[in-house]
Amino acid sequence: MIEELNAKIVTSIPGPKSLELTKKREKYVAKGVSCSAPIFVDEAKGALIKDIDGNVFVDFAGAIGVQNVGHADDGVVEAIKAQLDKFIHPSFHVNMYESYVALAEKLTEIAPGDTPKKAMFANSGAEAVENAIKIARAYTKKDGVISLQGSFHGRTNMTMSITSKYKPYKNGFGPFATETYKTEAAYCYRCPVGCKYPECGIACGEKLKTMLKTVISKDMIACLIAEPVQGEGGFVIPPKEYFKMLRDICTENDIIFIVDEVQAGFARTGKIFAHEHFDVEADIITMSKSIANGVPLSAVVGKADIMDAACVGGIGGTYGGSPLGCVAALKVIEKIEKDDLCGTANEVGDYIIGRLNEFKEKYDVVGDVRGLGAMIGLEFVKDRATKEPYAELVKKITTYCFKHGVIFLNAGLFGNVVRFLPPLVITKDQLAYGLDVLEAAIKESI
Repeated sequence: MIEELNAKIVTSIPGPKSLELTKKREKYVAKGVSCSAPIFVDEAKGALIKDIDGNVFVDFAGAIGVQNVGHADDGVVEAIKAQLDKFIHPSFHVNMYESYVALAEKLTEIAPGDTPKKAMFANSGAEAVENAIKIARAYTKKDGVISLQGSFHGRTNMTMSITSKYKPYKNGFGPFATETYKTEAAYCYRCPVGCKYPECGIACGEKLKTMLKTVISKDMIACLIAEPVQGEGGFVIPPKEYFKMLRDICTENDIIFIVDEVQAGFARTGKIFAHEHFDVEADIITMSKSIANGVPLSAVVGKADIMDAACVGGIGGTYGGSPLGCVAALKVIEKIEKDDLCGTANEVGDYIIGRLNEFKEKYDVVGDVRGLGAMIGLEFVKDRATKEPYAELVKKITTYCFKHGVIFLNAGLFGNVVRFLPPLVITKDQLAYGLDVLEAAIKESI
């Protein structure tokens, strides 16, 4: 077991054992499979990761938002072990089991809004999005899908088609799905329509209204999908009015409003679901990542009449809603509620935002600090006036941090944002260490 309480570096980074395994990886693993932190993990607990060379890292990446309740949470581990002793996977499509129904019941209870809801399960965020779009098309009898500029929804054919960033997610993988359209996101730091919030009147949302009367028609569009906080797009947080406008536009035009909570959900932003901050009710919600503490699982939860539009056998999959994933997810939700991890997310976020705002006062390369709860983005620029992105600096910063025992990921369409996704169980000392190393990295790199 990890005995350290904080980072501990005992070899060069990556260490000799990781380097040796990397040679095997290069020989046997496809090149297109990426890795941000080139180490091999021996064990992980809470907010710490120990590699096979004995180095211990403070994890601010959380497996890209998978570990909100912390690596190897005791309750989740025990639930999985107990399930393993009973059965592993009879497939719900052949033989049903109680945990699938229990999780569906729980998710429909905690999903925002009073409308009766139903759920179905798959394996990944991309699969959840695929199924949500299929359900929306079945319900509306329309084909078109609108997504936001800066969005990320997955790597399958449909989900990469509605994702914004070309490289690496679309590079060489066309042709893409048809009947997909992009509308402007409310990225206020880099306003796409040249306005300034709040004087703008949510001009980016008004552009969507015009779009539906000109280049496309509401009769074409089955659904609009939006992340409440854009993840890969740079942890972009829209004004409350913008998200409400999206909801209203969908209602007025008979369009299904899908909220993609894959990265932002399960207490990350200080609410169970991030769109609770915007006081809207989605028609369909997609969920994954931290839902099951690392066991592959995703969910589509939506209004019951919409969810029932798909024909019997039309949604799901062999491994969807595995027993291991369902019992893990039930424990995750129990921990979030019992330990008030939403409150913890706000406390963690307040500390991080406070430190980052200090950085902004001291270092001109810090262009913007933004966040909801513990989902935070730090955007770097070469010049605050021009806001020219500074991706090269972010690369130097994350590399420095990694070599000093802190794992960060970048984000943003320009690769110039450091994103914060630490397990919510991270200690104050671990938080302080991570931010201290980050500041040292900025000083060293500019």
